[in-house]
Amino acid sequence: MTQRVLVTGATGYIGGRLVPRLLEAGYTVRVLVRSPSKLNAVPWHDDVEIAEGDLGDAEAAAKACEGVDTFFYLVHSMGSGAGFEQKELAMARTVADAAARSGVKRIVYLGGLHPKGVELSRHMRSRTAVGRVLLEGEVPAVVFQAGVVIGSGSASFEMIRHLTENLPVMPAPSWVRRKIEPIAIRDVLHYLVHAPELPEGLNRTFDIGSREVLTYAGIMYGYGHQAGLTRRKVFSLPVPAPKLAGWWVALTTPIPHSMAVPLVESLQHDAVAAEHDIDGYIPQPDGGLTGYRKAVELALGKMATGEVETSWTNASQAPPSDPLPSDPDWAGRTVFVDERTRSTDVAPEQVWRVIEGIGGANGWYSWPAAWAIRGVLDKLVGGAGHNRGRRHGDRLSVGEAVDWWRVESVEDSPEGKVLRLHAEMKVPGQAWLELSALPDGTGTTYRQRAIYFPTGLSGKLYWWIVLPFHGLIFPSMARNIIQRAAAYQSSSMVTKNPVT
Repeated sequence: MTQRVLVTGATGYIGGRLVPRLLEAGYTVRVLVRSPSKLNAVPWHDDVEIAEGDLGDAEAAAKACEGVDTFFYLVHSMGSGAGFEQKELAMARTVADAAARSGVKRIVYLGGLHPKGVELSRHMRSRTAVGRVLLEGEVPAVVFQAGVVIGSGSASFEMIRHLTENLPVMPAPSWVRRKIEPIAIRDVLHYLVHAPELPEGLNRTFDIGSREVLTYAGIMYGYGHQAGLTRRKVFSLPVPAPKLAGWWVALTTPIPHSMAVPLVESLQHDAVAAEHDIDGYIPQPDGGLTGYRKAVELALGKMATGEVETSWTNASQAPPSDPLPSDPDWAGRTVFVDERTRSTDVAPEQVWRVIEGIGGANGWYSWPAAWAIRGVLDKLVGGAGHNRGRRHGDRLSVGEAVDWWRVESVEDSPEGKVLRLHAEMKVPGQAWLELSALPDGTGTTYRQRAIYFPTGLSGKLYWWIVLPFHGLIFPSMARNIIQRAAAYQSSSMVTKNPVT
């Protein structure tokens, strides 16, 4: 009989990559998600069973576990702010109980490498506590413990990439000399896919890694070499300064402060495999484990071709925001709208091409310095900031991050195409940006709306403070989008009708 496996965290970085590989291996896959709409655009949507629910709900968790042989527990609450340790522990207990009630045969969890006998960071302490709860439960558990995961779109890789590229000379805290055993995402997935084949009743941890031990400075040097950068200079200072370093990472990389601080705190100790017992249960991948520089090369290759399968930016465990209410529902409430409309003889598909390419390396088509400054200010108050980028350079799906926005909807109808983004910046209210390409005869009507629902007096004051900047940014944004669309159309026409 085909085994049924349950994957939680299927909208996350590792879970989103694990699901198609489990399907390829012949498993029947069920996923438990709080927002099924986040899976609408994934290529394996129709090949899995989708259960809607929250792991904090004991009944929903137990129902999702019915008929399941192996439960992949791949969620965490690190980026959810204060109290994440308590949330993770309570959720682990709920999962262990639900799995036992439903007759699950094995739980698989991915934790972190850590030394014994030291005071661990909050992040690593929480991961270790979750693993302990699962191992002490009625259902046998396999807890893989990995160090820094190297792959396109991983939070660790993005942190390394931005620090190395942005800082040719980097004075760093003392932890930059700590030892780390990285592991390629492909090798993590190799062990996870083979986990259901482990002997029944096995209940233990396994350390997994590349067998290549480096320092954090060595990791940055290695990235610089593979990326073709001039040699970076990393100086170790005689102080750990985890909180200060966390702020620095938040300001210079896409990682938000809520994640940067616990991540940096976990770098205070060596993270090296203490045993290689996994070799006795799961053979290494064909060709052996992937070395660090090869893993970086593969990640950079995926980024260059736009084939980033999943990204840490789409792994948020925060509750989804309320969608933008339809226009009739605005009656009776305070709402501020900045609307711009332009008509053009450019074809709708060319205007949409520009709209769908917004953000990331393409920018926001107006006043890049102003957007950058606003992003830094947002980072300083604990927001997402402006440099998260986007997963693909030319297409968007619901739920994806685009700098400090989240794609709320992508509408395609005979009336036209509409992209709606919901702001994840820190503001006293809720904000949306809506960009539309509407057919108009042989041309297009381009419509751009910034919509803001203020919260209290501070929210109203915020709108009036930023209104002068909107007067500069939004008109040029609309104008430049039309100009770029016109350039695309001209280029397309030249390609179709070359001069001979």
